[in-house]
Amino acid sequence: MILSDLNSNEYLPYYQTYLDYLPDEELISQLKELRNQFVEFLEKLTQADLNGSYAEGKWTVAQVLQHVLDTERIFQYRALSIARKDKTALPGFDQDTYVTVSNANNRKLPEFLNEFVMVRNSGIALFESFDEEMLKEIGNANGAPLSPRAAGFITAGHQKHHLILFKKLYLL
Repeated sequence: MILSDLNSNEYLPYYQTYLDYLPDEELISQLKELRNQFVEFLEKLTQADLNGSYAEGKWTVAQVLQHVLDTERIFQYRALSIARKDKTALPGFDQDTYVTVSNANNRKLPEFLNEFVMVRNSGIALFESFDEEMLKEIGNANGAPLSPRAAGFITAGHQKHHLILFKKLYLL
């Protein structure tokens, strides 16, 4: 399954921004490649970098890292629920509230690195376990249609989006 296999009715138009960051390649290979890129990025950071922000009132590097982790977990759960044909409408989430109460600014860099690798590897295993029918299942997340395969690509694009912002805005 490659990115161009997705149909626009499998996700909210809002997520197109994240999908536009991705090449038209297979999901699992993209998740693995982006994992490796993110690990390389994290390994170059220092503990002091985690407290940095590009402007007053904007999230710190630590808060953005926590946001990436939280979002990845949420989209994995959405993909799992939908692939298993659970027809429960899945809720949205308030990313600002999540970040505010996350305690991210008190975490250590190795914790983020280890957690990211574990969460991403878990997601890779999850998506590898889905067959074509499961990947194409359509459910409801945040009041809109979502397929597991769209959730996987959105996760990859979301991570790439933040990696680009780290380099562009945070100058890391």
